[in-house]
Amino acid sequence: MSRSSVPPEGEGRTESSGSPTTSASRRTDYAGAIYGSILAASVVATAGSGGVHPRLEIILLLLVTGLVFWATHVYAHLAGERIVGQPWSWREIRRSGVHEWAIVEAAALPAAAVAISWFGMSVNTGLWIALGVAVAQQVVWACLGAVRAGAFRGQVLAEGFVNLVLGLIIVAAKVVLKD
Repeated sequence: MSRSSVPPEGEGRTESSGSPTTSASRRTDYAGAIYGSILAASVVATAGSGGVHPRLEIILLLLVTGLVFWATHVYAHLAGERIVGQPWSWREIRRSGVHEWAIVEAAALPAAAVAISWFGMSVNTGLWIALGVAVAQQVVWACLGAVRAGAFRGQVLAEGFVNLVLGLIIVAAKVVLKD
């Protein structure tokens, strides 16, 4: 999941204040990667709650859920930015699709963790590994986004901590659901 700095509109031009935009004012966007990781963790946490599912079913559930939420985010983004009376262009649809693709990518590592559990692990162990991977990548993406945005060390740690707590809430839900 590579997410690059997204320059603000008008990069190189002057802002309304009259000052030129600089690379320091660039924004980073890891929202899709973080959101997709939380989504993957939620899918994994609930996948085992109804009994043991075959690994392939869980892998497909992760990937299909990522794709459905990706398509939903693309549509919501396009609808939210719609200019009244004008249809979307293919360029806008593609731009939005690429921008939101990290939601799907975030399902890949947890799905891979479930897949490798075929080699001598129980399905339940694979689910726990996938859940750990999803929470870990969520924290990493949040911290990386903060670092790339130029946040101070304390801010980076705070963002990592907040995302860890969110992930641990999902882990707690899995425990309550009797894994």
